[in-house]
Amino acid sequence: MQRLALFFTHYLHNHQMFQVLSVRPMRYTCRVPSVRHSTRVSRAYFLPMLFALLLTLCCALPLFAVPKTIVLGGEHGWKDLAVTDGVTTGKGRFGYDALQLVTDTPALTADTDLLLSFDNSTFTDSAHHYTVEKNELVATTAAVRGNGAALSRGGDTGIILRGGDTALFGRSGLIGSFTLEFWLNPSIAENGENVFSWRSSRNVNDYSAYQMITATFFNNHLEWNFSGIFEGYRENEVTLLGLSTIIPDTWTRHTLSFNEENGLLEYCIDGKTEAIAYITTTAHQGGSVCQPVLGVKSSIEICPQFTGRIDNFRIERRAYTKDAENLYASGNETYRIDGGRFMTQPLLASQAATLDRVHAVMTVPEQTEVFLYVRSGDNCYGWTEQWPAWTRITSDQNLTGITGLYFQIAAELLPDGGGIRTPSITELDVHYTEQPLPLAPFTVRAEPGNGSVTLTWSYSVDDNAGGYYVYYGNKSGEYLGRVALEGASPIKVGNTTSLTLTGLKNGTIYYFAVSAYSRIDDRINGLLSKEVYARPSAYN
Repeated sequence: MQRLALFFTHYLHNHQMFQVLSVRPMRYTCRVPSVRHSTRVSRAYFLPMLFALLLTLCCALPLFAVPKTIVLGGEHGWKDLAVTDGVTTGKGRFGYDALQLVTDTPALTADTDLLLSFDNSTFTDSAHHYTVEKNELVATTAAVRGNGAALSRGGDTGIILRGGDTALFGRSGLIGSFTLEFWLNPSIAENGENVFSWRSSRNVNDYSAYQMITATFFNNHLEWNFSGIFEGYRENEVTLLGLSTIIPDTWTRHTLSFNEENGLLEYCIDGKTEAIAYITTTAHQGGSVCQPVLGVKSSIEICPQFTGRIDNFRIERRAYTKDAENLYASGNETYRIDGGRFMTQPLLASQAATLDRVHAVMTVPEQTEVFLYVRSGDNCYGWTEQWPAWTRITSDQNLTGITGLYFQIAAELLPDGGGIRTPSITELDVHYTEQPLPLAPFTVRAEPGNGSVTLTWSYSVDDNAGGYYVYYGNKSGEYLGRVALEGASPIKVGNTTSLTLTGLKNGTIYYFAVSAYSRIDDRINGLLSKEVYARPSAYN
């Protein structure tokens, strides 16, 4: 309503409806029981009367503060984080990504042949059986296990490792049981993208036979191919194609295993069997096992042609079993026992905004905890992780006294005592109140004097106005004046309706505007009034 009144005021002022000298009359009829009056009323009187009525109604209504909300997470994703320590994204409520604790990187076992945890910026084999020949992968903290993962950017940008004499892929001959496992988060899962490659040859009956092990994407499924690997198998090539569709931007665990005892070649995704083949003389369970034999020593390539993230790549010298899953897989994940934390970027609100509450959409299993913290300020430059001080809050707690131009949210996530369960946060809704900008004065007048200009203006009809700023300069719309003895533009004049600026140069035109500031905080400054001008002169 007050905005409507402001519109009418400026409309009437700009069209000079208060000063109409000649108007066409209009007929106005009023009916009451058994009485009929007809009178002619000039539009020059009717419009001011209508304006006065609207103004009276508007002045009786306060201009309320505006509630607003900043949403973090949920459908918007977690893009506004400044610090993450020990947290990663997982499946949250409503199908959105949630922040949860990272899992500890499983320890080495006696059968570990290769382990790339990617937890450090320098990628090395924790089992010390392989050396890195070439690396184009990039370290990232967006991990599913441990503190880090590796990012592959497509093309020939993977990592090449050369096995030593003790490595599974570092020697020729029989290799027995083995398991390859890794976590994958593809960006596009495009046909032909290659995640793992080993290529070599071996001498068979005095001729060279090609050998290959690859994991390649085909129609959003991962396909394993073996060529010339299994001695005596009736088919030179073996293919295992996963049944599950690989969804981009989603972590999945891939396990490829061969058991030398029964010849079972099995491919699993997230612990569930996707494809199997019995590498036996009968191609069925119960036949004589055809053992894997490697030829000329050759390097292995990880993500040679892949776009996305990979984490926790490992090779074990044994077959995958459910009993061994907790050693190097993730059926029941163990989370960081010391917990994790994250901190958002400073969230821009408005001057003197008041934080009302923070609503957290979260899952907190038994014995786990989530601690929320907030802080605020008018300038976020120079903030550290400890200063300004944090205030601990709870979800949906009614808050008071937290004001500023910026708000920042932090959270601690703590697992249960055994590190088996993790809390998660799917979304944070930051509710705050934005103070309204007070309305400018409707009328401003400028009267020139000798080296001075006297400004007068009407009081703002806005109940939230606490005083006024006067702007001046010698270019229209640019109020950069500094010559007046009363101070540089803008000049805070308090709750008054006039000001005389002195020390101005005679003959120079000056432009002026007035704004109102909030009675709650003088930093909350409203829009400028209509511009006026005056030219000081010694002869006024």
